[in-house]
Amino acid sequence: MMKTVLGMTMGVSLACVAAMQLSAQGMVHVDIKDAQGKSIGMAMLSKAPNGVSIALDVKGLTPGEHALHVHMTPKCEGPAFTSAGGHFNPMAKKHGMKNPEGPHAGDMNNFMVAADGSAKTTVVAPGLAMGTEANSIFANGGTALVIHAKGDDMMTDPAGAAGDRIACGVITKM
Repeated sequence: MMKTVLGMTMGVSLACVAAMQLSAQGMVHVDIKDAQGKSIGMAMLSKAPNGVSIALDVKGLTPGEHALHVHMTPKCEGPAFTSAGGHFNPMAKKHGMKNPEGPHAGDMNNFMVAADGSAKTTVVAPGLAMGTEANSIFANGGTALVIHAKGDDMMTDPAGAAGDRIACGVITKM
């Protein structure tokens, strides 16, 4: 019994140290879950010269093109993830990377899922920041990273005709 408690305490301590190290390096780990609450992978967010870099490592998705957006509320309650709110849009722009009146801060390019349902790729969100700016992923207590069922058409307001929200992860400071 004592070994179990000690082992659990050490495990929690090591996880806290790892989280603090990532935070000190300016990186944020996001656990991404599907509609049933099962982890399908993760994302590592870090500052990029032109926005925020999102390194995705996910599995269990349908093959093909998928949209990835940052949504305004740090909640990911399945199955539809409507708790994440709308797209993160502090500058009140229109949706879409190709929209002359856009884009939302949380808009970015689509990513591809391989035939085996996995994707390991990096996407840059040019409208986001990781500081105290209005377009920071930490604004108002955090945001959410949402994967959609289809690719984003980069024009249609408000969500790019990207389909259902199929996976979600909360973005907050450690």
